[in-house]
Amino acid sequence: MIASGVREAVADACRSLAAQGLVKGTAGNVSVRVDGGIAITATGVVFAEAVADDVVIVDGEKRVVEGALAPSSELDLHRAAYADEAVGAVVHTHAPAAIALSLVSDRLPCVHYQQLALGGEIEVVPFSVFGSAELAAATGGALAAANAAILAHHGAVTTGRDLADAVTNTALLEWACDIYLRARAVAVPAELSPEQQAAVLTAAVSTGYGQKHGA
Repeated sequence: MIASGVREAVADACRSLAAQGLVKGTAGNVSVRVDGGIAITATGVVFAEAVADDVVIVDGEKRVVEGALAPSSELDLHRAAYADEAVGAVVHTHAPAAIALSLVSDRLPCVHYQQLALGGEIEVVPFSVFGSAELAAATGGALAAANAAILAHHGAVTTGRDLADAVTNTALLEWACDIYLRARAVAVPAELSPEQQAAVLTAAVSTGYGQKHGA
């Protein structure tokens, strides 16, 4: 993505996340890949009030090349996610269902076929202090196998081809966490078997499930 207009796009995504109840106050950060680096929210941004000036562009050496503020403390976590060249955007939130799940489980099993858009089962990354190299490395490892990771006692991270995709994945992850927690309150949730997951993927490919079709 080119730098022109990207700061406004990131601010728009922040306000959307706040409107969906996925972020409270300053608890999160958003980034998108640009030529030569990434555009990322600055530290202390109130998502519901985010504007273009709350977003900075950082080069490959972590130097701010556009904007007047300091980048998010989770800059290294975002950089780790971009090790996968297919990743175009990253969203980190403190979404409540994801946090709650991280307190009672070390994974989010694949309990609904829509989770396959995230990679199926989602790992809960063990706790590390925010902004630490340990957290960045562990999260990057989890994201190598899925489009989402849950951070124990902390929140969630999702990736996408672009900003809209990453925001959509954040909402999907929170929805799946909520379903799992509701089921777990009653009994041990049933999981989709690998065979069932494979059958869903085959059906999705053959029917074009989830894709818009012209008249």
